[in-house]
Amino acid sequence: MASTRHILIVNSRNVHQPVFVVGAPHSGADLIGRALKASPGFHVTIGQSSVLRTVYAFARRPSMHQGRPQAAAAVIRDAFAQGWQVSAHSCLECTRECRAAAGLPADAVGPCVEVRGLERFGDASPDLIYCAEALTYAFPDARIVQVIRDGRDVVASMLADPVVMSWFRPSFVNVDSEFPNPFFGIETEDDREIWPRLSPAGRCALRWRWSVRLAARLHHTLPAGQLKTIRYEDLMNKPDDALADLSRFTGTAVSAAQIRDEARTSRNRARARRAPGTALGAEDIAQLAKLAGEELRRLGYAS
Repeated sequence: MASTRHILIVNSRNVHQPVFVVGAPHSGADLIGRALKASPGFHVTIGQSSVLRTVYAFARRPSMHQGRPQAAAAVIRDAFAQGWQVSAHSCLECTRECRAAAGLPADAVGPCVEVRGLERFGDASPDLIYCAEALTYAFPDARIVQVIRDGRDVVASMLADPVVMSWFRPSFVNVDSEFPNPFFGIETEDDREIWPRLSPAGRCALRWRWSVRLAARLHHTLPAGQLKTIRYEDLMNKPDDALADLSRFTGTAVSAAQIRDEARTSRNRARARRAPGTALGAEDIAQLAKLAGEELRRLGYAS
């Protein structure tokens, strides 16, 4: 079903070609979001409460919106119409990460962007990837930036993140009531059957696997001018080239300072380790290869 073009006005601006940054947890999507947020004329939100409520409602209960694209699109547009508002109180409910990316002190009161000169909107909220298909229906002219990273490094980083791992608590896991379940990377009955026996690394691997499979599907359904895939490794090894490419895609001069700093730090960390995923044990590596080896090879990450 083709999407219908809607006009969304926020802060007296017509929202055109909004930019959404998506990727698996710890893929590097947050870096791109912070760089866009620091770019002139861009209002990029990161974890605005109205957006997060919608993201996690859709992610945790895909049955709510599957087969209802128009209703889902309306909910998405309403969430961003609220999240992108700029007022004296608009940043009070924003996350610490969003405020920090704007350069605001922790105790600052007021908006993170000036309405004067505001031209574009975007979002890089955590787990936004679970709304990627609904985003393209809600905003037919959207620009989607996908960030991918070696699954071994993604899984290692996820395991070290207590916020990410908290989603695996029994009180949150709903793999029996929601199927398929993109949030936990479960697409087949076989996935659901093996889930109880998987290690934490295996469960993280399923989440990464689903994100790269979604990336492949979006590549086949969206025009080339609407989708840009960036490898985290390219961003770290050749930040200027990657950011120049991103600037052309988004139509704005993307700020490079934070990315260059992160790239330097990443290169220093890389010198101290032997290979991707060395923080993982042998059993975790074996399970990752079994669950997502095909995706690792297809993306050129398998050694």
